[in-house]
Amino acid sequence: MFQRVRSAIAASSFLRFLVSGGLNTAITYLIYLLLLQSFGYRIAYSAAYAFGIVFAYLINRIFVFRTHAGLRSMLLFPLVYVAQYLSSMAVLWTWIERLHLPARLGPLVVVAITVPLTYLLSRFVFTRKKALLP
Repeated sequence: MFQRVRSAIAASSFLRFLVSGGLNTAITYLIYLLLLQSFGYRIAYSAAYAFGIVFAYLINRIFVFRTHAGLRSMLLFPLVYVAQYLSSMAVLWTWIERLHLPARLGPLVVVAITVPLTYLLSRFVFTRKKALLP
């Protein structure tokens, strides 16, 4: 059974994206929780998010898409996360300020909402134009 799961992950960039995203989420969430003890949610989230961008670039390049796409990926990848950051902060703000729900759980809701968009944008960044066509 473990071998089947492993084979499925190896064959699918989306499954690899989910696995790497889960690891990135766990790490950045722990950083967020640690920083939340000393800072407000905006600063804690921003710092954890910045770390997550660097980690995500490396893991997407090496593990998920297994390609670099040259200077293009280095220049466009941060833009993917700027777009995700802005939408994430809007969701987080709504969660905390408008819905009055716990700040500790906000980032988990953000991830659930932004994963599909981030995958598609990341795939565009790391995949050469020819590979995107059917």
